[in-house]
Amino acid sequence: MNFSDYNKIIILGNNGSGKSWLAKRLAAATGLPLIHLDAEFWHPNWEMPTKEEWLARNREFIAGEQWIIEGMCSHGNTMELRFAAAELAIILDVNRFTCVCGVITRLGKPRSDTAIHSYEKFDKNFFGFAKAVLTRAGRLKRKYRAMHEKYPDTAYMVVKGRRGMKKLLNSVVIPTECFT
Repeated sequence: MNFSDYNKIIILGNNGSGKSWLAKRLAAATGLPLIHLDAEFWHPNWEMPTKEEWLARNREFIAGEQWIIEGMCSHGNTMELRFAAAELAIILDVNRFTCVCGVITRLGKPRSDTAIHSYEKFDKNFFGFAKAVLTRAGRLKRKYRAMHEKYPDTAYMVVKGRRGMKKLLNSVVIPTECFT
């Protein structure tokens, strides 16, 4: 796939689906600036910004001429704002149990795709989070399809599973200017 046709890409999927993993590699291949929503959204101690703050930040993100935005943070219904501005939406359709395993493997580890002060931990809140990962997969798919129907000019690609992500990366056409 020739990603040089797209300057504004969003990557959506369940927690633990591999959004950050894919986004980092696409950004490296395309040279597009990368925005990790978790890093922008969460304040120390997992505190959230107000809806007004988050809406303003999202408007800043999408005002850029080029970007890859990955993440789920849709506080204040900002996902639609990003979807409407995107030229390409990549939807990760990864098995929900694989997603939970992805979340478990990153527990307690600092992550480059989230604020330095934040990392997920195995505590009383984890089980509720894991349950949400398991139960919201169908709801997310319906939400993404509805966004695609509402914004048909945004190219839409569903990537199935981890193998699908690797296959996508292997098919990426890197613009020749990346080599100069």
